[in-house]
Amino acid sequence: MGIYKSFVLPKLTHWVCSQKDIAHQRRRIVPLARGRVLEIGMGSGLNLPFYNPDRIEFVWGLDPSEGLMKMAEQKATHLPFQVRLTAISGEAIPLENKSVDTVVVTYTLCSIPDVSKALQEMHRVLKPGGRLLFCEHGRSPDPAVIRWQDSLNPLWMKVSGGCHLNRPISGLIQNSGFHINHLDMQYMSPIKLISYNYLGSASPI
Repeated sequence: MGIYKSFVLPKLTHWVCSQKDIAHQRRRIVPLARGRVLEIGMGSGLNLPFYNPDRIEFVWGLDPSEGLMKMAEQKATHLPFQVRLTAISGEAIPLENKSVDTVVVTYTLCSIPDVSKALQEMHRVLKPGGRLLFCEHGRSPDPAVIRWQDSLNPLWMKVSGGCHLNRPISGLIQNSGFHINHLDMQYMSPIKLISYNYLGSASPI
């Protein structure tokens, strides 16, 4: 499992998260970031091309996977804005209270072990008037799909690096002290088990 987690899983994660429909969603949400940006779960840096350099000061990216962080470092080298990378998860963000303008999280809330704690940390570091921009897959609204998601979730987590099929993304965000300002929910592909997508923005209450 050590070889799989260290070498195979980062490349597999990068490939899955590079798919066309996912890239389309990133293109919709990431350019809205402004000011001092914190990205939770930067992964291999797939969001980096979509930031608007005229709107941001810098991007600080966190991810616990050193393999994915190395891939992100290569993408960050020639960008017209500063990128700071730290190999750490989102449950203990090493930033002061109310210190960032935007938190960006894409296809990450599914896999953070203590997702509620991470969302509370995002709430803590956002400035008043700041925004959480999110794009995630999660729990379907359809009972038949939910039954499959709940049933297969334990196996899915083992092969996907801790990704959950069935997290209720919008509910988790609201329960962590955020008001959702915009929310677009839809299936991204015919494979409903893994493709129900939540895209939107939220503000700390």
